[in-house]
Amino acid sequence: MVQIHNAFTLFLSLLVEAMPFLLIGVLLSSSLLFLIDERQLITKLPKNPLLGAVVGSCIGFLFPVCECGNVPVARRLLLKGVSPSIAISFLLAAPTINPVVIWSTWIAFGEQPFIVILRVLFSLAIAIFIGFIFSNQTNSQPLLQPTLVKRLTRWQSNYDLNKVNLEQKPEKVSPLLQSGSFLLNRGQILAMDASLGEKRPDFLPLPSKLSKFYLFSENVVQELRELGGMLILGSAIAAIIQVFVPREFVLSLGQNAITSILAMMLLSAIVSICSTVDSFFALSFAATFTSSSLLAFLIFGPMIDIKGIGLMLSVFKPRIIIYIFALAAQLTFILTFIYGYMF
Repeated sequence: MVQIHNAFTLFLSLLVEAMPFLLIGVLLSSSLLFLIDERQLITKLPKNPLLGAVVGSCIGFLFPVCECGNVPVARRLLLKGVSPSIAISFLLAAPTINPVVIWSTWIAFGEQPFIVILRVLFSLAIAIFIGFIFSNQTNSQPLLQPTLVKRLTRWQSNYDLNKVNLEQKPEKVSPLLQSGSFLLNRGQILAMDASLGEKRPDFLPLPSKLSKFYLFSENVVQELRELGGMLILGSAIAAIIQVFVPREFVLSLGQNAITSILAMMLLSAIVSICSTVDSFFALSFAATFTSSSLLAFLIFGPMIDIKGIGLMLSVFKPRIIIYIFALAAQLTFILTFIYGYMF
């Protein structure tokens, strides 16, 4: 009973810690519906695969969200038609490459500034490399969950329809001011219900002054419903593992350069601490673990943890997540081991 109580308490703490950041990410992603013209965004993004991965990794500076809040933003980028390389590089880099996390890391490791600098540089390098690998995948649909593919297909068909309408009536209309509906001229909403099939959908009038707020709130509710369920599941799994797998077993592995890095990577995935506060957790191990293993904890955890994997399952297919997980783990180990070996 004591372990169950501890697991439930830990589950609630993870959920309470992560939910505000998930809400921030959902609000940011929903604001993209009317703050950014997706046609201009797509045309301005670099076509070069390497440069696109670099830009995707640096977008996190514009959206200061952790690993709980970056998933809805990445979903929105994919739904806007952004290439998988840019979305994935953003997904991996945003939890670390943002002002809030850099500042918190500096507060924790101010006396070891190289840890702050290397955390940023290594995270950027890993995100750019993995994003560049996915640049060969021009079509994102094979990577995504079927429900997201349906939404992406709807958007593409809506975009083509809007393009035809613009040629007939050159009025300024954004085809992505919607989540499950499509905003037309004169404040009308075209309901995009999949059950309509080949039938002509009905037009639902909506006051023009309230249309943007309506679509914004609708998208917030939909994103929270989909991502919130995955967050609850991921937090529950993380809490169960932390309580029923003895932490001493994980810490006992950190006896040399190799096992200490692997142990801290494993610990970062298990504890699933938000990237805005994980530097203070890592600081508690500074006396017993090497700086290279602390770096591994700070780099790998924000990219891949149990709670984050639950959220990523709402976007990508499981085999894609495993592929990203394997690449991130190998690159984190190689970079931190080289640093530990040389310094």
